[in-house]
Amino acid sequence: MRVLGRRVYWRWYGEVLLEGGVTLRMTGDAAKWLRPGDRVRLRTEFKKPILGFDEYALEAAFPLWPPFAKTLEHVRESPLGGEAYRYRLKVREATYESDFEAIAELEQYHYASEKEVVALWACPRCHRTLLANSKPLCDCGGEARLKEIRGSTPASRFLVLELRERLPFEPRILGYLRLDPPIPRMHRKTPEGVERNIRERIFPPDWFHPTYEGGGDWEEALDRVHTAAARIARVVVHPDYRSEGFGKLLVEMALAWAKERGAPEGRREKHLVYTIAQMARYHPFFERVGFRYLFDTASGRPVLAYPLTEEAQAHLERFLQEDPYARAHGGRLFRPRFGRVAGLKGPISLQGVHKAYRSHLDLKGLSGEVQEALAAFGVKARVVERAVLRGAALEIPPGALVVLSGASGAGKTTLLRLLLGEPPEEGKVILPPGRLAAHIPGEVEEPLGDLPILERVYGEMGDVGAAIEVLNRVGLSDAVLYRARPKELSTGQRERFRLALLLAKRPDLLLIDELAAHLDVPTARRVALGLSKLLRAAGITLVAATHRPEVVQALDPDLLVYVGYGGVMAVPRRGPRT
Repeated sequence: MRVLGRRVYWRWYGEVLLEGGVTLRMTGDAAKWLRPGDRVRLRTEFKKPILGFDEYALEAAFPLWPPFAKTLEHVRESPLGGEAYRYRLKVREATYESDFEAIAELEQYHYASEKEVVALWACPRCHRTLLANSKPLCDCGGEARLKEIRGSTPASRFLVLELRERLPFEPRILGYLRLDPPIPRMHRKTPEGVERNIRERIFPPDWFHPTYEGGGDWEEALDRVHTAAARIARVVVHPDYRSEGFGKLLVEMALAWAKERGAPEGRREKHLVYTIAQMARYHPFFERVGFRYLFDTASGRPVLAYPLTEEAQAHLERFLQEDPYARAHGGRLFRPRFGRVAGLKGPISLQGVHKAYRSHLDLKGLSGEVQEALAAFGVKARVVERAVLRGAALEIPPGALVVLSGASGAGKTTLLRLLLGEPPEEGKVILPPGRLAAHIPGEVEEPLGDLPILERVYGEMGDVGAAIEVLNRVGLSDAVLYRARPKELSTGQRERFRLALLLAKRPDLLLIDELAAHLDVPTARRVALGLSKLLRAAGITLVAATHRPEVVQALDPDLLVYVGYGGVMAVPRRGPRT
């Protein structure tokens, strides 16, 4: 069948007219790439003039409808192997109006957004255009419809990451990816100056031309596009989920989308997917997928590429081997900054440790009514003696992760105080020399100060890349949030910021009481897993007290130490590490 025409009303709604008087309803993002005269194959069980979203399948050069979708489970593994927890997800092409509304809300968290307000909305009642980051209500009382996401182009297409099983307070859409045709021109910055049209020196020129160049007639401009490359223009993940590997997952799905559907335009096989991403200097998820760093653009932004075919791989490898600048970096851009600490030189050892507390309770200074009420229970004066630890023995290997568990008042905080230097009444606490950082609420707390959080952590570390790594590991991964001051953070965000400040000291030994006390279950396990990975990679010894099973599971400690009734019992969680 031949295409007679198309109508694009919104990104989520369009129509395609076929010969024989058949009208297909689909998203505007799909309809815009079909040109009058294109031959297509239609499959349907219905004999009627108008077919809805779910009533047909359509192929042109590549499958076009139903939209691209993959259902999958995303397993988060502990550093020592084994499953920590998992997500049930769906990655699919944005289809519904609510998908694009979620994209607009997420766009305000993208590091490269230059717009304070990122979406245009249209009121169908009074026809006003409104600027807002989330769906507004017009002054006339009309409910606005999303008109456009600022910064995107008519050629843009979107994937969304949907959380299929979620708690009531978790978002439905966790992130999105925007796929575009190649930009028209690209030049390279070198020490000698600017090298023009560098991309066409690496790969065949017709892979990138003709591409979308905008203009007044966007439909005609779209009809000219016929490239063998696609460009990842945006990857945005909800700030609370950025440590979960979802950016990497979205990029992997975009590669599958480009290969299976020839996206974004679906007219020609794709040899190459590339991106221009300044943040790739500070986060490796593109390289973890397999992207290779090529060069910096004339404006200083890094370009990374992924070959989808053997032909593209050959072109890329030849460039990396023959180009003198490319040989120097070898296709690699990101370099970890936090690194390893010196570490404790020996085990922490408690030998026959005894620690008791004695307090004298009397009724002096109390009101008569209170004294009378206490006397009714037989309480007049009392000396309370409580042995928290009796002959406790424990050995913690250097670099181990240890969780203290037990009821409130069992002695977990007392044990941490001993490691901080409080003397026992009997026995020995042997603590190898090293840099120590600790957090015991109400007793030992790092002052938060008033500087923006990235500035504060950078001031501690002297390396902005390492500071970003630390903030990312504790779940403060929003580039917009980096500019926030501590007083602007929520209680849970402040707790994570305190943790970042402790890590910024690059300690050999980290002591934490009530770890993740103010975090919800999903956030607590994400932070615990990120912390576990950083500490193990850096060689930091951790002793942390927590009563939360999801935190213990995500940390996957080497020792789980039960504290109570004067004793300690250490249970290895894993065999010896190799």
